Amino acid sequence: MFTPVTEEHISFFSSLLSDRCLIGADALEKYSHDETEDISVCPEVVLKPESPEEVSAILTYCNQHLICVTPSGGRTGLSGGAIPVNKGVALSMEKFDRILNIDQNNNQVITEPGVITQVLQEAVKEKGLFYPPDPSSKGSCFIGGNVAENAGGPKAVKYGVTSDYVLNLEIVLPTGEIIWTGANVLKNATGYNLTQLLVGSEGTLGVITKIVLKLIPHPTNDLLLLVPFYDAAQACTAVAEIFKKGITPSGLEFMEREALIWTQAILQDESITVGDEHAAHLLIEVDGFDQAVLMEECTRIMEVLDDFETDEILFAESQAQKDALWKLRRSVAEAVKANSIYKEEDTVVPRYELPKLLNQVKRIGDKYGFKSICYGHAGDGNLHVNIIKGELSDHQWEHELPIAIRELFEQVVKLGGTLSGEHGIGLVQKSFMDIAFAPKSLNVMSEIKKVFDPKGILNPGKIF
Repeated sequence: MFTPVTEEHISFFSSLLSDRCLIGADALEKYSHDETEDISVCPEVVLKPESPEEVSAILTYCNQHLICVTPSGGRTGLSGGAIPVNKGVALSMEKFDRILNIDQNNNQVITEPGVITQVLQEAVKEKGLFYPPDPSSKGSCFIGGNVAENAGGPKAVKYGVTSDYVLNLEIVLPTGEIIWTGANVLKNATGYNLTQLLVGSEGTLGVITKIVLKLIPHPTNDLLLLVPFYDAAQACTAVAEIFKKGITPSGLEFMEREALIWTQAILQDESITVGDEHAAHLLIEVDGFDQAVLMEECTRIMEVLDDFETDEILFAESQAQKDALWKLRRSVAEAVKANSIYKEEDTVVPRYELPKLLNQVKRIGDKYGFKSICYGHAGDGNLHVNIIKGELSDHQWEHELPIAIRELFEQVVKLGGTLSGEHGIGLVQKSFMDIAFAPKSLNVMSEIKKVFDPKGILNPGKIF
């Protein structure tokens, strides 16, 4: 249905962008993949616009000529959202790399989408302000990609996800028009909420060119605990009990034993002792402005943990030790990827159901013969299930595993959860959407896509 990119098209793109139109083999390969497993499809051309007007010209032309366009950010995604599966144009947003204004009077920031998330966080922190969403890839992912995927991270348990901070967006529609979706205000009951519709739309409805984010005061203090459990299900059970005591940690992360072991190996860091009898660990952080209040919260957390079988609890005594512990947690995905061929499922359930979810993961693994390593944001019920190929045959991996994953997602939905907490649906999960949604719901989504993108040129092959 899409038109292959021709010399005539390349001539137009080159006249518009000059040396920011790339057709060399190295460039095409670089933009052929993200961090999703081992999937790779080369685009026919890579374009690097640096203004909304250039994006508009590209999309107008591609819409007229039925050339498909795949937006590309930091390419750190885990659902295949940036893979140009229909070839065509890879539209890189890396030139949109400016923080345009930090408004200290209103606690807002206006940024372009190609700014690295950690760079944005550090810039606002210098003003005493805080942008909390912090995916593990924050040192390399783009804020625009975070908006497109509605990214979360460890801080989501207390502070919420990306959608809780997006106030307004400038976007270019697939037909070329440039619009703003809302207003730079904290309350807005004016018409349909197009802003929140774009957040999490995975680059299928429009190309984001400016983002207005809400900020909050940056906490001045934090405390961090690492808790070893002899039983992984007990670790999951303890999560809900902490909240039932009226405590909301700023981070509450779950890591199975092998997740830590593999990560220590890749980082060559054995500063934390992981005993043979340790089944899982919880990493628990509290933050705020009053150290005495935080110490009292830690005391109450310890009282909760007294009801569970744990080994000696590590209380991080320095910033260096805190940084080392968080580095271990943030490096787990990299360690799993380096250790084995794997598939990662981004499951999420109500936090009280987390022990049942973990048991279902292991039951299904036993049934289909696969090993899994689980970790994730336990505080909000978001469990990353890494399925390891190990000794599975290619036939089992390609034909039996999708059946197992479908069974897993069916159990997730029965527990009140859904298919993805923060990674998105993209390419690799779209065949499971019928588990989470009735046909009418999926049809409504498809019709919304057609309103924004009547010819279907923008990031085709994703979500549906």
